[in-house]
Amino acid sequence: MIMESAKDSYPNEFAAGMREIEGVISELILVPGTISGKTSALLRLRQLPIDYSIIGVVHSHPSSSVSPSGKDMVMFSRYGRVHIIAGYPFDMDSWQAYDHNGKPIELEVLD
Repeated sequence: MIMESAKDSYPNEFAAGMREIEGVISELILVPGTISGKTSALLRLRQLPIDYSIIGVVHSHPSSSVSPSGKDMVMFSRYGRVHIIAGYPFDMDSWQAYDHNGKPIELEVLD
């Protein structure tokens, strides 16, 4: 779902919250008022519901880079514990998950 959403938003960035249910990221939460552009996506995190099952944010980079920018690192440190960046061409080999400190982490992909 993440990769298809990133492809649909291309060449703009895609961004959404992620909900975890029983240890599995299973739902994307679209944030009202999100602004997407070619170089950034502005998520209005205050618009997210108070819901402790929302564990972080996913967003895309229209370039092939899945490395977090300085702005990404600030957002990681302020909100959530798991973050995913999907890079072009938005396939199963073009993403990376990070913890709240911006350290790469491994996530298992389930079918």
